[in-house]
Amino acid sequence: MRGLLGRRGLESGEGLLLRPTGSVHTFFMRFPIDVVFLSREGEVLKVARALPPWRTAGARRAKAVLELAADEAERRKIRVGTRLDLSVLAGSGSGPAANHPPASA
Repeated sequence: MRGLLGRRGLESGEGLLLRPTGSVHTFFMRFPIDVVFLSREGEVLKVARALPPWRTAGARRAKAVLELAADEAERRKIRVGTRLDLSVLAGSGSGPAANHPPASA
C-alpha cells in the first residue's frame, strides 16, 4: 500500500513525500489532509487544504506531492510560489517523514 491509506491520522509535524507523482487520491482514508504539489525544484505549485476522504487532486507540472495533517500547510505558511527545502525530509524517495519537519519555507 502506498501513501497514508490504512493510517488513523497524521500528527502535526508528520508528513509523507511522494515522488514522482503529480496527483493523489484519498479513497479509503479516514481523515482529511493538506496536499502540497511541488515542482522538481521544490516550488509549491498548488495547495489543496483539508482534502476530505474520497477525493482526488492533482496539479499540472507537479513532480512531487507532500501530504500533511489538515491545516499544517497554513500553520507553516506554505503558499503557492514558496520554495520548500525538501532535504529536511527523511530519505530521498517516498516514505514517512515522521519526526522531521515536513518542510521549511
